[in-house]
Amino acid sequence: MHIRVLGAGAGGGFPQWNCHCRNCKGVRSGTINAQARTQSSIAVSANGEDWVLINASPDIRQQINQTPALWPKSQTQQRGTSIRSIILTDSQIDHTTGLLTLREGLPLPVYCTDVVYEDLTDAFPLFPMLKHWNGGLQRRRIKTDEDAAFTAEGAEGLIFKPIVLASNAPPYSAYRDNIVRGNNIGLQIEDSRTGNSLFYAPGCVQASPLVERTLAQAQCVLFDGTLWLDDEMITNGFSQRLGTQMGHMPVNGEEGAVALLNRFAIKRKILIHINNTNPVLDESSHAHQYLLDNNIELAYDGMHIEL
Repeated sequence: MHIRVLGAGAGGGFPQWNCHCRNCKGVRSGTINAQARTQSSIAVSANGEDWVLINASPDIRQQINQTPALWPKSQTQQRGTSIRSIILTDSQIDHTTGLLTLREGLPLPVYCTDVVYEDLTDAFPLFPMLKHWNGGLQRRRIKTDEDAAFTAEGAEGLIFKPIVLASNAPPYSAYRDNIVRGNNIGLQIEDSRTGNSLFYAPGCVQASPLVERTLAQAQCVLFDGTLWLDDEMITNGFSQRLGTQMGHMPVNGEEGAVALLNRFAIKRKILIHINNTNPVLDESSHAHQYLLDNNIELAYDGMHIEL
């Protein structure tokens, strides 16, 4: 299995266009040891040629252009793509707006839960809007049963299993602050030839028994690393909400992501969906060293993983 990290940042990316926090100011001026990141998205492939896009960030055009594996391959057609299908883990703006950019390449199969499909049909009507481009997005249903595994088009040999997560819906959604099954899923992706599996969970607020079982089975985890501390957005003056209220587990602390990941014998533990305020982005910081001391990596744009 091939995994390409297209974007490792949280919503707004890093630096965020209107942010003057220490991190954003520092990466612009070169005064901190950090690298820019676009908004969270990955692509996976069974053969290195045909790819499934997982989430379509607003930065998808830039991400594709800097990832040669996703460039058109056909020598006989004027246009084409190596992206065979798309999976959405939620209906967040930073995971779905890129679908608009992909309109020239439609139709494409899009896998999502019923709740996500409802959000993207009514409140943020991407599915109805994009019908005007070659038939639009071809919806494929993701069930939320624990045994509801599926194979995505173009990824034969990979088995995708939805892992229902407790995390909040977008501010525009009718389900905001009213978590229902299917608002947010992670994905266990297993290579049927090797038995190796990836657990992808860019948004997770608590470790359910299902999450713990999935972590115990995974060889590699790309896990929610949005905020260093639960009150990070409040103390920086950017929000009145805790990270857990927004649907994200803090990285640090007894109930944080590092403590959770350290409970399991996972070969590669990687944090993704990093907010611009998170001190781990500064590679000279104590927070970043804390990750290194715990054998935890920080995802970056262009990261290539093979399982």
